[in-house]
Amino acid sequence: MSKTAIKQVTTKQNNIKIVLVSTMIGLSAGIVSVLYRLAISSAESISLTMYSYIEAHLQFVPILFIGLAIAGYLMGCVITKYPLTSGSGIPQVKGQILGYIKSNWFTTLIVKFFAGMTAIIAGLSLGREGPSIQLGASVAQGVSEKIGASNTEKRIFITSGASAGLAAAFNAPLAGVMFALEEIFRYFSPVVLLSTLVAAIVADFVSKVYFGISPVFDFEVTASLPISYYWLFILLGIFLGFSGVFYNLCIVKSQKLYKYISAINPKYKPILPFMIAGILGITLPIVLGGGHSIIHELSIENSMMYLLMILVIKFIFSMISFGSGTPGGIFFPLLVLGATLGAIFAKIAIPGLGLDAVLFYNFVIIAMAGYFAAIVRAPLTGIILLVEMTGSFSQLLPLIITSTVAYLVAEELNNKPIYDSLLENLLENHHIHQEPANRSKIVIERVVHIGANVENKYLREIQLPARCLIVAISRGENDITPNGDTFIKSGDILTFLVDTSNEIVVRQAIEQLLGD
Repeated sequence: MSKTAIKQVTTKQNNIKIVLVSTMIGLSAGIVSVLYRLAISSAESISLTMYSYIEAHLQFVPILFIGLAIAGYLMGCVITKYPLTSGSGIPQVKGQILGYIKSNWFTTLIVKFFAGMTAIIAGLSLGREGPSIQLGASVAQGVSEKIGASNTEKRIFITSGASAGLAAAFNAPLAGVMFALEEIFRYFSPVVLLSTLVAAIVADFVSKVYFGISPVFDFEVTASLPISYYWLFILLGIFLGFSGVFYNLCIVKSQKLYKYISAINPKYKPILPFMIAGILGITLPIVLGGGHSIIHELSIENSMMYLLMILVIKFIFSMISFGSGTPGGIFFPLLVLGATLGAIFAKIAIPGLGLDAVLFYNFVIIAMAGYFAAIVRAPLTGIILLVEMTGSFSQLLPLIITSTVAYLVAEELNNKPIYDSLLENLLENHHIHQEPANRSKIVIERVVHIGANVENKYLREIQLPARCLIVAISRGENDITPNGDTFIKSGDILTFLVDTSNEIVVRQAIEQLLGD
């Protein structure tokens, strides 16, 4: 049998394995995400019922705040003992993929599930989507360990689990795939695409079996803005770009401010947001939780002052909630904030330019994607996510224009994507380092981009870091066995063999080599 034939057979066998394991991951992650989604929905109902009862029976206010203080302290004990379950979970998943973090998948799964539910019962301004991604990744880690997957396969399957978690949380399989590729794995290959796509589709199917096929957001978009007014989307993108940078700076600053509490006792950190949740639960319950109640309040009839009040209070409460490290995500809350910014922009633009009031929700939807692009710096994910969540393709061009402008503004301001900043803080705060040297290896694949430092150079001219080898080069349909005289071209896929003990340093060196 020829080399080509052997390669084709091996590839087919590997693809079959990828499909089977990814299906198992999608099914498992889908079930867990659906259960979490149901738990969070119940928690939100319990929270609103509890605060409504307290508002009608104010004599129980002291008991409420004593209970919230105790719950906040216990939450602090949990996240102090299990630091990898704090926050949204997306930075932890990124850290796993990059080799910075090793976690116990079962402990993470259990603690994240119940701690996240507790935070929502209290009313903290946190979402379910980040935790769903970490829950999906944890399930995938458990499956990959059971089947004895290699280190490289584990990374791929964990990425697929994250994709499945987001797909089930939002009923958005394509957004799940794109988020995994654009934000978590940050590398495209047929194998990664196959694995994430299969897992996301299966998880989405599980979600739709229970929740149905209705989109998450049921906005009435019955008209489109005339082309002559498309300059408004450029203005909206600029506005969202600056707003997104401000959001990122505030999130990072909130975590730093909480360090003062940590200096006293880190277990006290969640007490503050739990107590504030109690105050808002009695006075302004609409800002509690992820923000589903706010979405229903966004209309052209509501006053500008009312929208601004919701925006400011929700924003500050989100900073206080997330900065404490309490398990819960920023994903949905930031979309709600983006929607509110879009509503405010529409309240100015529609009467100011004499536009039809039916265009109000157009701006709301488009602003959500633009705000997401500026904060997360994953514009394609934001565009696809909003298309899937609203079930409408009619606003695709405005979504692209606004998201691209918002992304470029944030990039020009040299502001880091939020999950990169959160990962840096996580590693710094918890003193997470790579594990002691061992003999295990991992394969890293990277594409040589146009203008990369290694482009148009011979392999012998490239200085690789210690304990790192380029073991294969793929150029189109051809595989090249590398040697010193191999000439590197843009578009080549370089396969590096690396010691896991040296992985973090090598990844950084590779990024520099392949940078321009």
